[in-house]
Amino acid sequence: MIAVALALLAAVGYGLSDFAGGAASRRASALGVVAVTYPASLVVSLIAASIVGGDLTAASLAWGAAAGVAGGIAVWWFYLALANGPMSVVSPVTAVVVAGIPVLFGIATGDRPGLLAYLGIVVAVIAVGLVSRESDETVTGVGHPRFTSRIAWWTVGSGIAFALSFIGLGQVGTGTGLWPLAASRATATLVVWLVIAFSWRTVVWPIRSLLPILIGIGVIDVIANGALLFAYQHGLLSLVSVIAALYPAVTVLLAVIVLGERVSRVKLLGLLAAGLAVALVSLPG
Repeated sequence: MIAVALALLAAVGYGLSDFAGGAASRRASALGVVAVTYPASLVVSLIAASIVGGDLTAASLAWGAAAGVAGGIAVWWFYLALANGPMSVVSPVTAVVVAGIPVLFGIATGDRPGLLAYLGIVVAVIAVGLVSRESDETVTGVGHPRFTSRIAWWTVGSGIAFALSFIGLGQVGTGTGLWPLAASRATATLVVWLVIAFSWRTVVWPIRSLLPILIGIGVIDVIANGALLFAYQHGLLSLVSVIAALYPAVTVLLAVIVLGERVSRVKLLGLLAAGLAVALVSLPG
């Protein structure tokens, strides 16, 4: 139950940061947003790691750094796919890949969930695809972007990279505190700024009034990733990953509560499926 609770906290954090980041991206480019949020999360993670303590081991730092590289690449490719392709395809495909690969990896490396948990995993993957789908956007037609082979590569590649980031954090041993997370934020920041260096003229930088929001996103990012790191240390990689991957449901709920957006039947079904998945995974046996 501790692992499920921590994974849910991670999902809430990811969903909240996505919601706030999406709102900020309306007044700045996505790269402009992460150019601030990633360094902020690095500073916060270093402060938190020094407070929490833990052993500094080469293996844990290496896994954390690898997770950060994968995460940075994932964000880059995901935003490329969203900027050039149909969101109605890019978002659900990426989300399902993120949810599915860590599950398969966990089971292949020894995870043995109970029967109800297996059912919960299947329901969760379906829920992720449903709540991530943008039903108000058509995939084809005049004026709408097409899902080309290049966008397909970016989409699947970003999903795989996000999944590898999850798996990397899942390999960190106990007793290392938040130092692996600090290593992850450091390498992710490096990757993002390397991308920005090659895309400098296209970056729309956030205005000064957005800085408190962006710094807040950085803090939330550390909380979410820290919760995920500790969740992996208390539970199965497959179960923790699939619960954390339900974060799009949190983003949808926030859009409904804060912005008053209407929920399509598809997304409502996805939200119900997400709740069912969490219940199934949480039950013994």
